Amino acid sequence: MNLKEARDNFLKGFIKENPLFVTVLGTCPALAITTKVENALGMGLALLFVLVLSNLLVSLVTFRPKIRALVMPVRIPVYIVLIATLVVITEMVMEAFLQPLYVTLGVFIPLIVVNCIIFGRAEAYASDHKPVESMIDGAGMALGFTMSIVIMSIFRELIGAGTLTIWTQGEADVVLDLRFIFDFLGITPIDMFQKPVGAFVTFGLILAVIAAAQNAKAAQAQPAAEVKK
Repeated sequence: MNLKEARDNFLKGFIKENPLFVTVLGTCPALAITTKVENALGMGLALLFVLVLSNLLVSLVTFRPKIRALVMPVRIPVYIVLIATLVVITEMVMEAFLQPLYVTLGVFIPLIVVNCIIFGRAEAYASDHKPVESMIDGAGMALGFTMSIVIMSIFRELIGAGTLTIWTQGEADVVLDLRFIFDFLGITPIDMFQKPVGAFVTFGLILAVIAAAQNAKAAQAQPAAEVKK
């Protein structure tokens, strides 16, 4: 894999094959934990660790023909064991060093074991590619997903609470209080966006904007194609 191919492999997870906004995978944690930017960053980091290493391990156990012949008939249980091991490590580290975030994310940390993004990349990519290529793919997909849930959390927290909570795990909290904007406009934050219904509304609005942009791009490309004919 040359540098251009590696770059394209990494960047595809951000736009072209974005796990959340294009293939609509990983919607459960995206809808549940995006009430704060901090939650999105924490989930993104956890997913990055698990996805990169799971892609690496899956590639290592399926890359060589002899091992592949043994693994492929029972690949799903093998994937589960590998991914579950990484998730347990992630859960233990977060519980030890990031206790408030661990409590906030709750059940969605162990549920990374059955996250369809993890299994999808293991089955669709890592099982048929070299270890380094698989790690690049995992990093791109995980960061693309992180970008997506951060966008959702910024929208939900800003509109719903008037703040942006970047990090509160240490002594120095990073919280942007933007409620003065609402005070200036004479309105109050819409707390609906901090509730489950707000997650669905936000997700639907983002998908609608993406669909509109794609339709506009297709409409512009159609006359150009007719002119060439």
